[in-house]
Amino acid sequence: MPALFRLFSAILLLAVALAAPVAHAQDANWPSKPIKLIVPFPPGGACDTIARVYGEKLAEILKQPFIIENKPGAGTAIAAEFVARSSPDGYTLAVAPAGQLTLLPNLNKKVAYDPFRDFAPISLLASVPNIIAASPSLSVNSLQELITLAKEKPGKITYSSCGSGTLCHLTGERFKTQAGVDLLHIPYKGSAPAITALLGGEVDLAFDTQTILSPQIKAGKVKALAITSAERSPLLPNVPTAVESGLPGFVIDGWFSLIAPAATPKEIVKKLNDALNVISQTAEVREKFAAHGLTTLHSTPEELAQRIRTDHAVWAKVIQSTGATLD
Repeated sequence: MPALFRLFSAILLLAVALAAPVAHAQDANWPSKPIKLIVPFPPGGACDTIARVYGEKLAEILKQPFIIENKPGAGTAIAAEFVARSSPDGYTLAVAPAGQLTLLPNLNKKVAYDPFRDFAPISLLASVPNIIAASPSLSVNSLQELITLAKEKPGKITYSSCGSGTLCHLTGERFKTQAGVDLLHIPYKGSAPAITALLGGEVDLAFDTQTILSPQIKAGKVKALAITSAERSPLLPNVPTAVESGLPGFVIDGWFSLIAPAATPKEIVKKLNDALNVISQTAEVREKFAAHGLTTLHSTPEELAQRIRTDHAVWAKVIQSTGATLD
């Protein structure tokens, strides 16, 4: 029996040794086939825009197609769980919004992914502020008028978000707490249907990104009450900040990042990060993002990992103080 065991062990070690050069060769040749880029929202909206711009540029640099796969639902958890279960070979990547990595895991302890253990951070991609927008039929024209009306009609004014557990949702919840009002949250599977609901009169308000709301505001289809950036946006200079409108410290910028499954080879992560660094500095991408109200970002994988941990802790405190829950 000992001899048989030694023989089996020798065969196993030989198999591992023979497989190692193959794996190394595969890593060295990456990418050698199309790459899936997972987006946790339907087409349209900031996250999808970011994925398509970066996907096109990454394809040019890495000489392989980047195929966008939209996997909306469960407040972005469906996409996150898919990526966490994917092979760490560099052929499945994801554009991850801040909420997916820092908000939803705080709100729902049952999500089947861990934001710290299940992903390989690659880089920050972009940031965008949210806007508090109202239906033209709602009889308010400023944030203070909204607060007054909401106090007169507790629980009667509705607002849409791009999904429970997203930054859009938590922006609304933080507004409710800080303004001392009660609004009814109506979650949707993404920004596009959430804004369609606002345009169609299904809801009174929307908390969503400048990317998707600015065209509707400029067309006069919705009323912008405030923006959550620290300063007014060049894209919408007439829209006051929430701070200007009487909510001290109400500054929320959503960020988006590129991640991969945990254990993705460091060489692949570095190659992607280097490509993103080049892309983020091009005037074409910066101008394209600015037109959508987005600010281009880049970071090291370590900086992104720290941002996830820091914001996870910050939002844990916000969720505790607001009493926010998944609807």
